Amino acid sequence: MHEIIRQLEANRAAAKLGGGKARIDAQHAKGKLTARERIELLLDAGSFEEWDMFVEHRCTDFGMADQKIPGDGVVTGYGTVNGRLVFVFSQDFTVFGGSLSEPHAEKICKIMDQAMRVGAPVVGLNDSGGARIQEGVASLGGYAEVFQRNVLASGVIPQISLIMGPCAGGAVYSPAMTDFILMVKDSSYMFVTGPEVVKTVTHEDVTAEELGGAVTHTTRSGVADLAFENDVETLMMTRRLVSFLPGSNRDQPPVIPTDDPAERDDPSLNTLVPDNPNKPYDIKELVIKVVDENDFFELQPDHAKNIIIGFARMEGQPVGIVANQPLVLAGCLDIKSAIKAARFVRFCDAFHIPIITFVDVPGFMPGTSQEYGGIIKHGAKLLYAYAEATVPKVTVITRKAYGGAYDVMSSKHLRGDVNFAWPSAEIAVMGPKGAVEIIFRKDIGDPQKIADRTEEYRKKFANPFIAGHRGYIDDVIMPSETRKRICRSLKVLRGKRLDNPWRKHGNIPL
Repeated sequence: MHEIIRQLEANRAAAKLGGGKARIDAQHAKGKLTARERIELLLDAGSFEEWDMFVEHRCTDFGMADQKIPGDGVVTGYGTVNGRLVFVFSQDFTVFGGSLSEPHAEKICKIMDQAMRVGAPVVGLNDSGGARIQEGVASLGGYAEVFQRNVLASGVIPQISLIMGPCAGGAVYSPAMTDFILMVKDSSYMFVTGPEVVKTVTHEDVTAEELGGAVTHTTRSGVADLAFENDVETLMMTRRLVSFLPGSNRDQPPVIPTDDPAERDDPSLNTLVPDNPNKPYDIKELVIKVVDENDFFELQPDHAKNIIIGFARMEGQPVGIVANQPLVLAGCLDIKSAIKAARFVRFCDAFHIPIITFVDVPGFMPGTSQEYGGIIKHGAKLLYAYAEATVPKVTVITRKAYGGAYDVMSSKHLRGDVNFAWPSAEIAVMGPKGAVEIIFRKDIGDPQKIADRTEEYRKKFANPFIAGHRGYIDDVIMPSETRKRICRSLKVLRGKRLDNPWRKHGNIPL
């Protein structure tokens, strides 16, 4: 018995040492934590229960039979974040460069299967050189097994990917199918083909950071949601993100009590919208002033800045926020912003998170680049997402709501539950000037007539009352009471029941 215990302790020590002290030191020298250090920071202290610590690869080719390390390059198990169950896998770059083997994949699949059975989020910490070349097709099959589970888990449990080192080739498709991707600046990257292949095929000179670094994917491509300065900050922000999410699609999001009064007024909002309809303002100021304790967890803040998305709480209840941003492109909807918001709306709908929409949108972005890029189909994604959503939907129109963009932004016609407008709201087919120049084309040569007609149109249509007369707006509210009215609406909607017609799945305009 003593010998078995001694052997157990020796095996545990070998597994915890990973690729050895030299490789751990090399990992630290790059400013990166080890796989186990990351798990310790992510989970509540002492809560981690490890599975498959003693798993080893089964490959005998290319001298691999003599190179076996317990755990085989990935640490898997479960623990808690703020007391709530979370499953986690953390790739260990010190063991075979974190490369994925068949047993490595089996370990990941095991915790994903269990997470779906018990209803808990999965957080994947990616730091891998890719498929283990010595295993050939077996490692590729391992990736496909993980991909299949990503698809089956989608909309069932939240999936979060942290890119904390290299993630290239086929490996990128697992994070791509998860709900959120967080990256570390200067030490992580994602791309399908690396800089060398790019240079060979297209003759472009590009660095790994330029091609697929954290800044690239949080600004240009929109592949990643957030980027942070180091491993520690990334893991702390992951804990914060998890706090907004339910364990599964069968659970309600976690409510955190707050001392922020639901009936709180904010008189400063009465002067937020400028008198000049062409002057921009920061919609984020509205969001921050309305939500609990001014705490807004924004996602993709540096990508498609003309729309804002993120999580907050109202009376302790998690909500999803979608808001047009007049500071950028006047708040127009374009391809990138429609895709960004549509994916977020669908996530909220899958996990019972009410959606609050703040609208100030003059329309869709015009131009050949948008039309050639498929704005028709991409814009329809956002329309589809809102129309399909059955969670509580509260909409506040602060200023412009023109044309088809009015319809798309959670209008009453797309089953918006409660739709408010501020007195400054302008709900119309288009802006007064454009409308007048079409209706009174013959008067274009007379500036005074056009000015008079524009003012006439503004008084008649550029206000919330025509929509109010038809019941498309439930009430015109003072900006200062926005928080109070949203909180009351959400309270009424907590018992909402709405089902879409049965179908295997819809055919969203991808």
